[in-house]
Amino acid sequence: MSFYALIPAAGSGSRMGGAALNQKQKAVPKQYLPLNSIPLIAHALSALAREPRISKLFVVLSLDDVWWDNYEWQGWEDRIQVLRCGGATRAETVLNGLQAMAGVVAADDWVLVHDAARPCLPDELLAKLLDEVADDSVGGLLAVPVADTLKRAAADTSNGARAEATVPRAGLWQAQTPQMFRHGALTEALRAAGSDMTDEASAIEQLGLQPRLVESDSRNLKVTYPQDLELAGLILGKLNE
Repeated sequence: MSFYALIPAAGSGSRMGGAALNQKQKAVPKQYLPLNSIPLIAHALSALAREPRISKLFVVLSLDDVWWDNYEWQGWEDRIQVLRCGGATRAETVLNGLQAMAGVVAADDWVLVHDAARPCLPDELLAKLLDEVADDSVGGLLAVPVADTLKRAAADTSNGARAEATVPRAGLWQAQTPQMFRHGALTEALRAAGSDMTDEASAIEQLGLQPRLVESDSRNLKVTYPQDLELAGLILGKLNE
């Protein structure tokens, strides 16, 4: 049994605003935006590469990615394998990556799918996930119990967004990554689920299985909006102290 990481990095990150442009006047995908002077994705890769139990990191790019080769990934050459088979959605990208890995990864090997835009994964949380899930029959994911009061917005937004109801938060968790499942089971789940799954656990759940929730914390944030970059920089500063 071995551990592998899969990083889907074929998206554009449209909610970042697309303000940064390269020389060809294409919006720079979110995963390549600079954070502390290096691409956002490099921080995610670094966190995974520091875990000695992970044998290889598979990075799934879009066919027309022109940014990856602009950077030097020194020190990781023997740990990273680039797969240029990204799809139109996250689920398609992950499934394409899993299928491309099949010649290297056994069906019973663990695959940790991690967002390229989660740069602040603490080493101890990654180790905790591996420790708690390695003997689990289903797999699992990092997640955080919901602490805030949740509101459901009304469908009618003609007069602005309005709260229609309060959603009970008992038993609710906010999913993070990595999400860790057996290669064979995850491949089967994503093939059956279709392309609209927003995370891997959702596909596993549709098989009637219950992934383990491994408690994480807010440091493992996903950079989604421009202001998140500044917050991520502050968290990385504290992690590196």
